[in-house]
Amino acid sequence: MALIKCPECELQVSDKALSCPHCGFPLLRGSQEQKKRSTPRRMRLPNGFGSITEIKGKNLRNPFLVRVSIGKTPTGTPITKSLKPQAYFRTYNEAYEALVEYNRNPYDLNLSMTVAELYQKWTSKYFDEVAASYTRTITSAWAYCSSVYNMRAKDLRARHIKGCMEDGFRIESKGKNKGEKIYPTAGTKTKIKSLFNLMLDYAVEYEIVEKNYARDFEISRETAEAVESAKKSHIIFTEEEIQILWDNVGKVRYVDWILMQCYMGWRPQELATLRLDEINLDEWYMQAGMKTDAGKQRIVPIHTKVRKLLKENYAFAVSIGSDYLLNDKGQTHAGSWKLTYDKYANRFKKAIKELNLNSEHRPHDPRMTFITRCQKANIDKFALKEMVGHSIQDITESVYTIRDVEWLRSDLEKMQ
Repeated sequence: MALIKCPECELQVSDKALSCPHCGFPLLRGSQEQKKRSTPRRMRLPNGFGSITEIKGKNLRNPFLVRVSIGKTPTGTPITKSLKPQAYFRTYNEAYEALVEYNRNPYDLNLSMTVAELYQKWTSKYFDEVAASYTRTITSAWAYCSSVYNMRAKDLRARHIKGCMEDGFRIESKGKNKGEKIYPTAGTKTKIKSLFNLMLDYAVEYEIVEKNYARDFEISRETAEAVESAKKSHIIFTEEEIQILWDNVGKVRYVDWILMQCYMGWRPQELATLRLDEINLDEWYMQAGMKTDAGKQRIVPIHTKVRKLLKENYAFAVSIGSDYLLNDKGQTHAGSWKLTYDKYANRFKKAIKELNLNSEHRPHDPRMTFITRCQKANIDKFALKEMVGHSIQDITESVYTIRDVEWLRSDLEKMQ
């Protein structure tokens, strides 16, 4: 630091001072203005032209990222995508020249989109619109399609999709068969076909591909017949089986869950995800449900025969701090208490096997048992539809008749 004379009062001041401490005369105005002018001010790019972003803090050789506009969302938000084949540039001016050149003659960036990228783009929107059970169906089918993951979406043809259905495989990741190739069953083949039908419909709509080749062919007759023969009808629980369930409450795990389903008609997915805040223990009813408009948040009274079972599960959930009625970690006592459909189905099968009941029983059978027993007890058909979440076509019933909890309860208690 050196001392200089103030041009105004001629007293000595530091050469680093912004102004004279004696008279206030500004000393570094010129250098400040020069510093401000050292960083060029860049013009704002036109709407829809694209963007240039400087990536700071990563010591990149090419820090300027170019994105181009490829459209807008329904709400008007611009959709941008990195410029290809080169998106990063050394200087702003190089990035700007590339962006100008692209806008002078725009080309289709979707030409290089892979099938895997298309799947991610489609499912990011589609999975928000469907139930969790169908999300699992799509993801399990996609696991057999690794042969086309890295193909360009525009190159995908019917033969490639058929290849996934006939020769595709996934690698087993759990259990004693870990590492083995698992080939698609007839049912899985239909799911793969459905996956490509929907995904390529989306791709055509957004002009990612010109044609949906998945809809150019049907599944083979043999596959269709195999799927049809594999379909199993629901088997209701007999009165003898229901008595066996009652006789083993507290002795065999998960029997109480099956009985609650038999007496309230929930779908297995609905029962597995019932929340405590959907249960009213003061007035003994639940308000929950999913799948259809008629099934969502429907009122179902809690049958007197299963109140004790439900209350025990409720108390256990509270004791472990769970938000859900049914909870189980399994024999390993590891992981989450929370149930999914798959976890519920697995425990259902264990209970059925341990009690030596009909091995063909499936998790949906207790719901069918509930409906059948209600009909045998002559429960009002419209009250039954309300409790199981089926739509009512009768306008007088669906619009003008309002059944409260007690009305539904008086019908439900006819079933013993």
